Amino acid sequence: MLKNNLKQFRLRAGLSQQALAGKADISRQAYLAIESGKSSPSTEVALRLALALGNQVDGLFSLAGEPPEYTWAELVGNSREESLDEDSTTGSTATPKRVRLWRVGDRLLARQVIGQTAARHSLADAEGVLLPLGLTSTSEDNRVSVQPFDGDDLASPTVSLLGCDPAMALLEAGLGKHGVRLISSEENSYRALTGLALGEAHVAGCHLRDEDTGDYNLSWVRRLVPFPCVLVTFASWQQGLIVMPGNPKNIFGVADLARPEVRMVNREPGSGSRSLLDRLLASQGIPALALDGYHSEAPGHLAVASAVSTGLADVGVGVQAAASALGLGFVTLEEERYDLVFPKHLIDEPGVQALLDLLRSPGLYRRVEALGGYDVSNMGRPAA
Repeated sequence: MLKNNLKQFRLRAGLSQQALAGKADISRQAYLAIESGKSSPSTEVALRLALALGNQVDGLFSLAGEPPEYTWAELVGNSREESLDEDSTTGSTATPKRVRLWRVGDRLLARQVIGQTAARHSLADAEGVLLPLGLTSTSEDNRVSVQPFDGDDLASPTVSLLGCDPAMALLEAGLGKHGVRLISSEENSYRALTGLALGEAHVAGCHLRDEDTGDYNLSWVRRLVPFPCVLVTFASWQQGLIVMPGNPKNIFGVADLARPEVRMVNREPGSGSRSLLDRLLASQGIPALALDGYHSEAPGHLAVASAVSTGLADVGVGVQAAASALGLGFVTLEEERYDLVFPKHLIDEPGVQALLDLLRSPGLYRRVEALGGYDVSNMGRPAA
């Protein structure tokens, strides 16, 4: 069976089905049959379609089970700027740039596997590589050419998730049992919601408190996401101060962070942990500049725990599960609700439905509770 990328390339070219059929000198009905995979083009028609779209035939068509030689994707996240900078100075690199690939609606998206998210306890997976000089010459254009490793990856159901909860890794096995790939990227709550607003994911996790009402997440979703969403609770968790085992410096509250012998590690602006710390400091009249390490930032709860574990800091704000994972001490500051945000227009996607089903699985409840510091009694329920 012949697989094709006609729809993607046609949309990229801004052509309707009728317009592309006209350029290839075939009927619209014949084109519809080819694009839908119901029929295969002759060699002559394949060449005319490739000419009309400005591509090679092997970029448009491939055998089932075989990846196409290349395809186009939209590069998202910080990797776009990093790739632009590197390509402008070197033109190409000896080491392939691995990317994760997933679809949201009709868009094929790519995120470069690089930096701290590329290797936690093992190397992160990828579905393809950027081709040399793959970026287009239009500065405002995010399209890159990529070479998939396996054509089946692009056809299988996928759910892409942005968020900072370390427990999200537990979703991968459950989704995999249903043939769904999880594409997860660690982002703070603000960046997760803005990525969702840009159409870069199927779901975003957040734990942002509204300072006026004291409620979590809903007002932030309404503020940052321009389309209707459904909020589903993942869990409530304990957030607090991650300290060395036995708490040797006797750190029991944010006031202790201002002591001269205490060095902290912080989270980046936009994270729920940073917001919690800033709110508690303000309530006690403690200036941020009084804290040694306030501007030293770690990208994620496990990264904060790692900085404390290795002695780079005495304390940092994060979730109890991260402290427990590394055998560290923990001082509770507050309980927070971590919600998953689903765009209503994506709610019927197979990967999204599989995730919603998984959130009602007793097995997942037990796995998350075993991490420590989680209350899963409302998991899978609409957020209040």
